[in-house]
Amino acid sequence: MNSQSRWWLRSVTLMVWALAAASAVFWGLRFVPAPGAPAALPIAGNGVATADPAAVARLLGANPATAPAAGAVSGASRYKLLGVVADRGHSGAALIAIDGKPPKPYRVGAAVGDGLLLQSVAPRRAVLAAGMDAPASVTLDLPPLKP
Repeated sequence: MNSQSRWWLRSVTLMVWALAAASAVFWGLRFVPAPGAPAALPIAGNGVATADPAAVARLLGANPATAPAAGAVSGASRYKLLGVVADRGHSGAALIAIDGKPPKPYRVGAAVGDGLLLQSVAPRRAVLAAGMDAPASVTLDLPPLKP
């Protein structure tokens, strides 16, 4: 063999080994977590995700820094429904302002005030009652959508 064909064979062999080494380094780094990267943690409990009422309130537009409106009104008009997160099972949360104060999120079953609790939610509606099995005392509806 002449020296030119040997040089060509050696350079091709070197390139193949370099590609194999680069591939091994690449895949080795893909399977090793980066330092400081968060590790996947198992979910504790029964695996059912629960909603954070404060996060739902922020999502629906509640602003804890807003000043309360002046004057309290008695009766059902004390409550103003500002947002609803509901599913088909009528569970979820509602964003309700009471007496013109900043709105707060309430989950189904939570006490809202004056002996009332949030009995159920539906799309664009929340029902307040004295108990979960009691008849509805106050039904709150969101204002109609603007076209």
